[in-house]
Amino acid sequence: MTRVARLPRFLAATLALAAAAAAEAAPPPPPAALQGAREIAALPDGAWLALDKKALRLLGADGREHARLALRGQQLDTRAASHGALAVVLDADTQRTLALTVDTQAMTLTTRSAVESPAFPVEASCLYRDGQGLDHLFVVADDGLAEQWLLGTGPARLVRRLALPPQTQACRVDDAGGWLYAQEEDAGVWAYRAEAEGASRRRAVALVGPLGPLRGGVQAMALLPGGLATVDGRGRLQLWRETDGRWRTAGKPQPTGARGGIEALAASADASSLLLAWRDEKDGRWSSTSRPWAPPAARTQLPVVHAVAQTDPVPRFGDAADDPAIWVHPGDATKSLVLGTNKKQGLFVYGLDGRQRQALEAGRLNNVDVRQGLRFGAMTLDLALATQRDEKALAVFTIAADGTLTDAGRVATGLDDVYGTCLYAPPAGGLEALVNDKDGRVERIRIEATAGADGRPQFSGRVVQRFRLQTQPEGCVADDRAGRLFIGEEDRGVWALSLAETGPEPKLELVLKVGGLLQADVEGLALYHDRKAGRSWLVVSSQGNDSYLVAEAAPPWRVRGAFRVGLNAEAGIDGASETDGLETTSAPLGAALPRGALVVQDGHKRLPDGAQNFKIVDWREVERVLDLN
Repeated sequence: MTRVARLPRFLAATLALAAAAAAEAAPPPPPAALQGAREIAALPDGAWLALDKKALRLLGADGREHARLALRGQQLDTRAASHGALAVVLDADTQRTLALTVDTQAMTLTTRSAVESPAFPVEASCLYRDGQGLDHLFVVADDGLAEQWLLGTGPARLVRRLALPPQTQACRVDDAGGWLYAQEEDAGVWAYRAEAEGASRRRAVALVGPLGPLRGGVQAMALLPGGLATVDGRGRLQLWRETDGRWRTAGKPQPTGARGGIEALAASADASSLLLAWRDEKDGRWSSTSRPWAPPAARTQLPVVHAVAQTDPVPRFGDAADDPAIWVHPGDATKSLVLGTNKKQGLFVYGLDGRQRQALEAGRLNNVDVRQGLRFGAMTLDLALATQRDEKALAVFTIAADGTLTDAGRVATGLDDVYGTCLYAPPAGGLEALVNDKDGRVERIRIEATAGADGRPQFSGRVVQRFRLQTQPEGCVADDRAGRLFIGEEDRGVWALSLAETGPEPKLELVLKVGGLLQADVEGLALYHDRKAGRSWLVVSSQGNDSYLVAEAAPPWRVRGAFRVGLNAEAGIDGASETDGLETTSAPLGAALPRGALVVQDGHKRLPDGAQNFKIVDWREVERVLDLN
């Protein structure tokens, strides 16, 4: 039988439940020290925070008050910090969220405004510490409108807006699991993806009957390692475990014995057990119980690189930006360009600073690739080719020495749903385009160029090879020097084949299979040629887990690791997620990018929300986190 005790002196342990900052429970202070406290949090060094209707108080391990902040506060939350703790509390009168530096050595509180009053009344707020160690704050209105803010030493910055359930009364974030829990009194508890990058996700955790086991609504919740505790309207305590985004009950609900409603619920855990406590709204007293509980295994975190620049957002919202290419200026590498397709408009051209230089209204372009110094008889050309989906063709663009692009015509294909493409410049000269269809068909087209009557080049093409993959491909990249093509089949992996073969059934080798670090969809592919080391790396967009895999671009195709593009707080550049296309170059692009760059499409623009764009990463960051040197 579970023992339930009324222990006013047990408040010290309950504080540990409310704060991720506390590693151990401190000795309990005298009951008088916490008289009237509605929210409490345990801090390092045995200190405490106690929030009542009139003030937030900092208490020592002996229960003596050392500092006080007079306010009518609510929504207390904390995270551990080197000096003691970071705390946030909502001033109910001004609707400002205050951030407090809690120094548990000097026993002082230093206060500053974390987030000014939003344009709505705040009903709930909670802290989130992401995988990079950056602190965020969620503020939620009673109608479910919510905002996520990035905290730091300077003014907070809006990361994104999102929609939570109406009448959200409380929220808490499981930093390790990445879940934002929202408590909707009459419906239950929902889990949302706390990470701003990526598409929004909602999961049902604990619902009110008949959809779930909660009865009479949900009155309180508390975080557990790998799960959640709830108390429903009938005063029943229920534990929940999370596995891969699904929550299951851990044992039968147990009565709390509360005489009134439950105002607060908290939980603390060690390696084998839980300590749970709740505050009875009627008499203001705390009760507690203990349960066995095994924490989940630690989750693997991929290393993070940061973008040093980002392009202007494309001028269309939704799924618009898709695939980048890089043109290296022949005289001044700092004037090199990033070309990016907009599936709703055409081709956009950006400088390395991300500023838009040119927009070519060429229609629904999908993938783009560039080759420079191509010889066609007496002509030497730099070209960009992109798939034009409405015209079932390749759009051809010439690139002048100063970087100006010109729409130079179309090359027809025999495909019904033109999708991805990449270019191949054979050692013998000329240019070929590999173009694929969503049904798996691939055409290899020899591009021809002749001088027109006006001196401008005219382009045509002839198919020199056809083959097929079983399911949908898109991204591909050709290794000109090795005469090899890499092509991604979105749900299966990356194939390699020799471009010396021109028959209808070339030998395909599955060099990277979906699973582990590589998660479907397999999207953009690029090659980084390390001329100094004499080796090449294959870079793959693993869209299913918002990451990028790097493997050797020659047998035995060893995988060197994977990484994410995270938020660059200093530069004010968000991370990247759901990347479609990407591109690399090893050409030095000036002092800021001496080893070249990686450019990735960002499927979700944040900090703040906006239309999609492209992120530029210093390749040295990739070398550093994956130890490629």
